[in-house]
Amino acid sequence: MSYLLDLKKVVNINSFTKNKHGVDQVGQVFDQWLSALGFEVTVYKRELIGEHRLYRSKRKEGKKLLLLGHLDTVFPEGKFEIFSEDDEWVYGPGVCDMKGGNIVALEALRLLKDENVEISNVDILFVSDEETGSDDSKLLTAQLAPEYDYCLVYEAAGENAEVVTGRKGVGTFFVDITGVAKHAGNFYADGVDANLEAAHKLQKLVALTDLSKGTTVNVGKLEGGIGANTISPHAHLTFELRYKTTAERDRVLASIDTIVATSYVEGTRSILSGGIQRDVMMSSQEALDFVQDIERITGQRLPTEERGGVSDANIVSSCGVITLDGLGPFGDGDHTVHERANKKSFEERIELSRELIAYFIKNSGFKEQ
Repeated sequence: MSYLLDLKKVVNINSFTKNKHGVDQVGQVFDQWLSALGFEVTVYKRELIGEHRLYRSKRKEGKKLLLLGHLDTVFPEGKFEIFSEDDEWVYGPGVCDMKGGNIVALEALRLLKDENVEISNVDILFVSDEETGSDDSKLLTAQLAPEYDYCLVYEAAGENAEVVTGRKGVGTFFVDITGVAKHAGNFYADGVDANLEAAHKLQKLVALTDLSKGTTVNVGKLEGGIGANTISPHAHLTFELRYKTTAERDRVLASIDTIVATSYVEGTRSILSGGIQRDVMMSSQEALDFVQDIERITGQRLPTEERGGVSDANIVSSCGVITLDGLGPFGDGDHTVHERANKKSFEERIELSRELIAYFIKNSGFKEQ
């Protein structure tokens, strides 16, 4: 388990998304490791955030496989940044989300190198801003995705070693409402209450939720007004949409437009901003067939699940690439100071990836020849 020393090295480098220096440091460490395996490194320079990195192997005729991960974590310097371990678990920022997953992919490739397998048609993309929504990298990921036939994403595995075949889509939106301020005692009737308009809109937005279809609309933040004696001249809503199908996405987006365009309090004006952050990763028959191929290749059952959270798998899947997520180790407590990953699951996921990538290289795909 010497790879845990490599995990310790990158975990102990703070790579909070806004810590460009730290994110780039982690990327440079992976540059060294993957260059030693014969990968060519392309660095996508960024001024304010960490650099994205693409590692290309040798090219041959046949299908192409992308391994996908991210370099950033969620805690700023001084908050939670030290690696530790006991007999069963490793602890620290990114041990499961997702420096641990990156190490799984790296170690599987190292084992193939040790077995004298020539690595070809297998590339790796590490982005730097996944934890803040991939606002910059999603354009790059979407641009590169069509080059590939398959994608394995190294976010954490499920508790029972599940891989992820579907993830909800997510959008974040903002509504700015303008009213007219007036003294609440002397000129109440002349005021136009932006807060009241926000209250109407909040109820209409939340009513779009349909739990039977996996659709939720959450108004997570409501701000407005000046004080108790003033009719509110402005209000602001921040809300999130999550959905499992494109049909539900389209239904809710159309309804949002109608709600924002409607003035429930006469005289108010509203402006909508924001949008879909990462589109839905719908569980497809192709993905389920891919799981069956993996079970045939490995001789082991591979349980599946769908998750409400999003990842960059959403982006690649939306581009039509057959995508599986959850190839990393099992862990929990991610995004908290209790983040941990199970040591045994590292061994299992490394071996799974080694088998899959070796088969892919030999057979130019995962289908039975």
